[in-house]
Amino acid sequence: MFIQTEPTPNPDTIKFLPGQDVAGALGPFDFPDAESARKSLLARALFQVDGVERVFLGSDFVSISKAAAKDWRHVKPIVMAAIMDHFMAGLPVVEEGAGHPGEADIDYDEATAEIVAEIRELIDTRVRPAVAQDGGDITFHKFEVETGIVHLEMRGACAGCPSSTMTLKAGIENMLKAYVPEVTAVEAVM
Repeated sequence: MFIQTEPTPNPDTIKFLPGQDVAGALGPFDFPDAESARKSLLARALFQVDGVERVFLGSDFVSISKAAAKDWRHVKPIVMAAIMDHFMAGLPVVEEGAGHPGEADIDYDEATAEIVAEIRELIDTRVRPAVAQDGGDITFHKFEVETGIVHLEMRGACAGCPSSTMTLKAGIENMLKAYVPEVTAVEAVM
């Protein structure tokens, strides 16, 4: 098995490509800490590596965020070994029936539901594919109709990335405002 790596805009995050399906249609899955990784054998194994702080499982990649004080020269080979061991053993990536947190549970009226559908479509078709190339994900959380604020969840390499605020404000916010006049601002869910 050959695992490729790619840098991301976040210097503390590397994207690992094992050359096969990781989360596939089940994911993506974001594990911001070891406690949240209970439902994933792979994520639990990766959190055993000294210096691993966040694990993101994309459709065909794994993004690992390390502690700022750790050096990739020491962390990267152990992460690669853990990924290789997992896939070579044929273990499942997540436990059967594991779901991932979705958007806020809000019932929108018909007019607002149309706006939300348009926002979701733009996020899914224009934003998510681009940020997945950088080892992350951005998902719709909720839309506040009274204020026009769209709340998005930044995951994987996007969470904590130095350029994430610029991406959110200069990129995503401007695009959504241009296509959906009801949108006044975009904010990250913490």
